[in-house]
Amino acid sequence: MPVIQRFASCRVAINPRDHAPPHFHVLLNDGREAWVAIATLEILHGKVALREIADVLDWARCNQIMLANKFEELQQ
Repeated sequence: MPVIQRFASCRVAINPRDHAPPHFHVLLNDGREAWVAIATLEILHGKVALREIADVLDWARCNQIMLANKFEELQQ
């Protein structure tokens, strides 16, 4: 799974040939994971509090176009 961005407590990745809707994975250092929709930044899956990934969501909000393009690229 290609890592797109690293943070102190987690990393952001997108799986090649992943299912819809377009989303990214937040892989926390403690082993938990959340799936976040690129279009809405809604947590689709995972037991992660919004406060735990607030910095990721802020970053994603500023990089939604890049994330959408990377998701599409990895689906080829």
